[in-house]
Amino acid sequence: MTARVGIVVRTRQRPDFLRRALDDIAAQTFSDRRVVVVNDGGDPGEVDCVVSEAGVDAEIVHITPGQGGRCVAANAGVRVVGTEFVALHDDDDRWHPEFLARTVAWLDAHPGDAAVSTATEIVYEEDRGGRWVEVGRAPFWAGMQRISLSEMFSVNRAVPISVLYRTAVHGEVGWYDESLEAVEDWDFYLRILARAGFGYVAGEPLAYWTQRPDATGIAANSMFALADAHVRDDALVRDRALEQWTRREGEGLPLYLAALQDRLIVRLDERAREHAERLRAEIRDDVRREIDAHQPLWSRLRRWRRGIGRR
Repeated sequence: MTARVGIVVRTRQRPDFLRRALDDIAAQTFSDRRVVVVNDGGDPGEVDCVVSEAGVDAEIVHITPGQGGRCVAANAGVRVVGTEFVALHDDDDRWHPEFLARTVAWLDAHPGDAAVSTATEIVYEEDRGGRWVEVGRAPFWAGMQRISLSEMFSVNRAVPISVLYRTAVHGEVGWYDESLEAVEDWDFYLRILARAGFGYVAGEPLAYWTQRPDATGIAANSMFALADAHVRDDALVRDRALEQWTRREGEGLPLYLAALQDRLIVRLDERAREHAERLRAEIRDDVRREIDAHQPLWSRLRRWRRGIGRR
């Protein structure tokens, strides 16, 4: 029988991270899984060696250098697993041991949800003597209780390590967009939310999104290393959606909203200037009151300074 959960591990020239990711998967309490490691243009022999030594069975898909990328790697892995559910476990991220058990239970209990995310913790790491060591943690969207389309319009509220979804949803919303270099997960989640439920397991963090703000080169996080691509592709996704709306509904509402936005920005600038002027006036008044209250002292100080000058 086919395993219920497929786990796609995207990796590229990071054997230590890959080794840690496979150990992380091996620690899951849910064992009905199939693991596919997608080597995105790295050394095949290096990846083969790490996988052969891992404590979990895993298949490997090798992508030729120059022909991959984040989306290509994700799609290649998902197409291979052929399971009921699928999760992307990038090589540098981690899970709570109960992540799969609890997300599978959620989707079993909520058939109307195409995907589910969990409370997530950001884990900060630094290079200490050639080893990446945890130096701090912070909640990702502290207090969040749901995944909603309206909030997702503003900014991504989930990261791949926190999401398990039904593989069949690709047949409804399409695959990861290989024209994007970044934000492919956000774009995919928007398409899911437009058609189906997206559950959320609140409470204890079950996913750990590692970040290395100071890292460069191959060890860097995509959100830092691909910062310019994030900005560009974010705008591309929004512009494509606006173009689709305009073709269907016309230009009226977007034109009105653009003008309204400009007027709001002007008004905010005016209010900021008015507020700054009020603060300056209040400071001047406070200074004058202090000077008046201590006028005798200032007079004695001036007389003393004049006396010093005559000596």
